[in-house]
Amino acid sequence: MKRRRSHQRSAPERREVALGELEAILEKASTTVLGEEDVAQLRAALETLGWLQDELSRDRVQLQRLLRQLFGPKTEKATQVLAALDESGQTGEPSASDDPKAEGRGPSDGDEKGERKGHGRNGAAAYTGAQRTRVPHPTLRPGDPCPECPKGKVYPLEPKVLIRVTGQPPLSATATELETLRCNLCGEVFRAPPPEGLGDEKYDARAAAMIGVLRYGSGLPMHRLDKLQGNLGIPLPATTQWEIAEQAADLLQPAHDELIRQAARGEILHNDDTSMRVLTLMKENARLEAQMRRGGKKERTGIFTSSIVAVRDEQRIALFITGRQHAGENLGDVLKRRAAELQKPLQMSDASSMNPPKELETILSNCLAHARRNFVDVLESFPAECRHVIEALGKVYHHDAIARNEAMTPDQRLRFHQEKSAPVMDELQSWMTTEIEEHRVEPNSGLGAAIHYMLKRWDRFTLFLSQPAAPLDNSICERALKKAVLHRKGSLFYKTLNGARVGDLFMSLIYSAELAGANPFDYLTALLEHRDDVARCPEDWMPWNYRASLDASTPPTLPAAV
Repeated sequence: MKRRRSHQRSAPERREVALGELEAILEKASTTVLGEEDVAQLRAALETLGWLQDELSRDRVQLQRLLRQLFGPKTEKATQVLAALDESGQTGEPSASDDPKAEGRGPSDGDEKGERKGHGRNGAAAYTGAQRTRVPHPTLRPGDPCPECPKGKVYPLEPKVLIRVTGQPPLSATATELETLRCNLCGEVFRAPPPEGLGDEKYDARAAAMIGVLRYGSGLPMHRLDKLQGNLGIPLPATTQWEIAEQAADLLQPAHDELIRQAARGEILHNDDTSMRVLTLMKENARLEAQMRRGGKKERTGIFTSSIVAVRDEQRIALFITGRQHAGENLGDVLKRRAAELQKPLQMSDASSMNPPKELETILSNCLAHARRNFVDVLESFPAECRHVIEALGKVYHHDAIARNEAMTPDQRLRFHQEKSAPVMDELQSWMTTEIEEHRVEPNSGLGAAIHYMLKRWDRFTLFLSQPAAPLDNSICERALKKAVLHRKGSLFYKTLNGARVGDLFMSLIYSAELAGANPFDYLTALLEHRDDVARCPEDWMPWNYRASLDASTPPTLPAAV
């Protein structure tokens, strides 16, 4: 079979054409001769329509990607993707993924919706931040005789916990009125001393921590918090919020620097990036693009937020870095702090050439979920072939879930995958090779491209069969990037690189605390209240060990101010 080369029409020049203008032109065409501008408008619309039809006719995957861009990604769970395929009537073969307990599961597959836990109710143990009060029994103590029978004694059980949730502003305030007297003869003023524990500063460490968590942990824009606080009678202007966050970031810098140093020592490093908006860089882009149009040197105009998740000694550390550098360049900067005697780390990313560091060598593996997604995209066009791949990869993920649930060591996990998953991957590789070599699939089709993408990087996709602890995919990093995406959706942009620096610092500390199972608000508060201790020994104030340092330190006599 000869490889067909379809002519690809170039994308038309971008031109804004409103639908109302086209309707007006059509009405005019029925009575008068169209002018040059009207003809140009119609030609632009027709060229765009023709290009779009050409793109969609070349491959169905283009339509799938267009729909995903317009409406967001659909689910990629095997239990739902393959079940929907069966319902469409394209194949009647039974699927292993129809059974929630079968082996044919993909990444992030879970139980059916009706069997999922989580129904909106939380037990008392979930309220870890609640203020707890113990109420003793009014008449009985442990060991007292039972009032109902003459021989028994009462003994303690687990207390009954009553949860009462109240509402309050995100940032509350106290107004302390100091009585002030003045002598009517000499004019001397006498003012009551402030209560003990009341500092002179207006905003304390808890206020700064709350602003950071709301802004950079939950994606709440400052102007929305400004309006909310104003409606609740405790005004907090957006400019004031920024000043508090910026000053707090300077105090948190030692902990952030230590976080980077710890990440550089990671055994496994995940990285990826997403686009970001920084207004000062976007204004600079306009100048750079004008220079390039005049024949000047080609300059980089992209703006990204990179996420790096390091795994070391079962601790996970998240870093966020915003600027013009790609994820691989930012990872290279982090690895420059890595001790020379340490072994080369494992790196997990997608297959983009922007992800590996250029100067420093890593043991590179690629995300199996990305390879699987290519087959999900063309599932409707090639149902039997894609089902085969999805179910085979589902078995591998099922084996990995068993290793995780049984808490296997890295070496035990490696041997388990070599025994269970290696035959599955060998069969899949042989099947893909046969499909291509025997021309059972068109190389230029969506299925051919998906197979070629996977075979070309086979060693990177199967590193988990030769390296202990090598992950299957980059999901942990993609989940971390949701912090940056949430900020981009809510706030749209950073104004300056300094604003991006503050955001990256808060996001790194907040998400690292979440990964360590710590309360981000409590963690930031502790760092700010014990800033001097943190500056002296930041390695003792990481999210996973700060509690021990907090218990051993002397509590501040006054609420620490920012």
